[in-house]
Amino acid sequence: MESQDDVLVANRVMLVHFDSYSTALVFAKWNDTLLLPAPLPPSAELMPAPAADAADDGEAVKAAAIARLGLNPAEVVRPGDFNHWVFTADGPVRVHLLRFTTFEAPKAALEPHGGVFRPISALRGGTPVELLLAREVFNLIVGAGGGRA
Repeated sequence: MESQDDVLVANRVMLVHFDSYSTALVFAKWNDTLLLPAPLPPSAELMPAPAADAADDGEAVKAAAIARLGLNPAEVVRPGDFNHWVFTADGPVRVHLLRFTTFEAPKAALEPHGGVFRPISALRGGTPVELLLAREVFNLIVGAGGGRA
């Protein structure tokens, strides 16, 4: 059985909270990255999803992120319509989206891990590929998606 670290080697997780009442979307951020467990290399670029036979390990990645951060699994969902891949020198990396379903962003849950929540407007200066991914999340949840994720 793979450990959580094994599962997260070729995967990254972006955590968000969306308040549908105020339409506030915030992203979890650790130091200079929006991705758990580590940032992508500077040379990373978005790429199309590989062939349909690529394994969908989304639930295993979700479980690994929840275990790593000690989150309540009942408060986290994985929108199935977020399917983004990044090309790196070490091979493709899939980026998964996890969204908190709590009334407010669970700031206290991320603090012990060095995480904070930031709105998209406070992400300027981040790595280009992470900003593109954040924009995709914004479009999915607030923009073109109409708050459906």
